[in-house]
Amino acid sequence: MHRIGVDIGGTQLRIALLDEDYGIVEVYKTSNDRAKLPEENLSPLVDFVKDQQEAGIGLAGIGIGCPGPLDLRAGKVLNPPNLVGWNDFPIVEFFARETGLPTYLNNDANVAGLAEALLGGGKGAESVIFVGLSTGFGGAYVYRGELINGAHGNTAEYWNMIVNDDPHGRGSANPGSLNENAGGTGFARLATLHYGEPTTPKELFERWYAGDQTAVDIMEYATETLARGLANIFWCYDPDVIVVGGSIDAYHPAYLEKALQKAAAYVPSPDVLNIKKARFGDDAGLVGAALLVP
Repeated sequence: MHRIGVDIGGTQLRIALLDEDYGIVEVYKTSNDRAKLPEENLSPLVDFVKDQQEAGIGLAGIGIGCPGPLDLRAGKVLNPPNLVGWNDFPIVEFFARETGLPTYLNNDANVAGLAEALLGGGKGAESVIFVGLSTGFGGAYVYRGELINGAHGNTAEYWNMIVNDDPHGRGSANPGSLNENAGGTGFARLATLHYGEPTTPKELFERWYAGDQTAVDIMEYATETLARGLANIFWCYDPDVIVVGGSIDAYHPAYLEKALQKAAAYVPSPDVLNIKKARFGDDAGLVGAALLVP
């Protein structure tokens, strides 16, 4: 039986048909228009599923990866900041009703982590942590092949881990959180603060590579923050492997390498930080969503 994977994003919606081995057979993508209701935006995705059904392809179900916060038990999107107009949208009920297929929902970072744990960088390991380094931080914890959600769906929300005394908080992000001090959003904030003018993460990295002292100081701070976060993750979970993905690691591996050097001081030995690279890139969400389907 084939499976359907859905990847919900603030600007783009993607859906894929995956075969029995979770290989992607076909992908369709469309824009997520803020001026439209979620039902309108999702209608082309429903049509994609119906096209597969009309073609006689057997489908076991639909898995959905969506930004949180979510109510996993109710199958609802609650109030994600990047999904305008989607508050309290019953996305599982919508897809099940429109397609007649069993439908499953989880956080977008969780499903990406599930793909990497079962089929990617963590394949074969019993205990796998996934960390996505991008504009913000995503995370997932997979133990013995099972995605661990927690009582309120908040397991592995490393982005809000408090790692220093920085007083800056934003929205639901804690002051001193990993997200606000060691990811893309944090880079832009810190660089703009120190340079006194708007500065992008790309510009900050370029200045770091060029040896600019202000950039060096900012990145010393940021890598120390990430090092503490990685060490805290180790002490909480003691995983076999930590799989790292996301755009920051893909384009700026020196950032993670420096953080790992610092993290070695906070763990029993550097060897316990078994870091693997993510395999699936942008397709992790589609593959992981399909893996939600039994």
